[in-house]
Amino acid sequence: MPFRPWVLAEVPYQFVKDNRYAAAVLPMGATEPHNLHLPYGTDTYEVEELAEQACATAYGKGAMVARLPVIPFGTETNLERFPLAMNLNPSTLRWVISDLVDSLDKSGIKKLLILNGHGGNDFKPLLRELYGKTPVQIFLCDWFKGLAADAQREIFDSPGDHAGEMETSMGLAFFPDLVQIDPITGDLAADQGRMRATQIQAVNQGWVSITRPWHLLTTNTGAGNPHLATAEKGKKLMEIMVKRLSEFLIELAELPMTDSFPY
Repeated sequence: MPFRPWVLAEVPYQFVKDNRYAAAVLPMGATEPHNLHLPYGTDTYEVEELAEQACATAYGKGAMVARLPVIPFGTETNLERFPLAMNLNPSTLRWVISDLVDSLDKSGIKKLLILNGHGGNDFKPLLRELYGKTPVQIFLCDWFKGLAADAQREIFDSPGDHAGEMETSMGLAFFPDLVQIDPITGDLAADQGRMRATQIQAVNQGWVSITRPWHLLTTNTGAGNPHLATAEKGKKLMEIMVKRLSEFLIELAELPMTDSFPY
């Protein structure tokens, strides 16, 4: 079976000996409930699909990028009341990623993109902590935020926060067999994804924040109405994100490492 040379898990040592990767991509997923209709691995499937398409596109244009295996666990402390929300505390993730960064450094790879697919993960403090302690330059992309925030507003009526229109569209596009559809009506087996407001207006307005207890915020972990989702919307969003992310990876792989990189 031919291997995909950008997928580290598939390549043999002979290929690694003969070829030098310029950058690596680490997809970060999660294992948690996503309303009644999406699989627990939704965040993992989404970020792995994006990483795969972006790395394949970049490699096809000459960029020596390595897609590392996806990590399918994230921080789930505010979903702990729901069964099998598989939690890794932020401090645990810090050590896991730090060790992987050290492995990249020893392998001569000095550029890493952390591609995050889970809203419960917050890696910016880690980047600040590792700065100056490793020669690896770490970049961070939370795909559901800045990468395609403008496109989300154009494509979706209401993207939603969790298992809403956007994530359900991604599921219908890229892992449709795992999206639960009522066999009789053909409708999504999901509730409306309504979110409960707090008693504090500053929190509701967003200028004071808390870690949200999802068993009080939602009924079935859904935050956002999924019923307007379509596979076409998911594919359109992915196309935009792959174009942008692959262009970044090509630029990242080509730039020389200097003492002042990336400036």
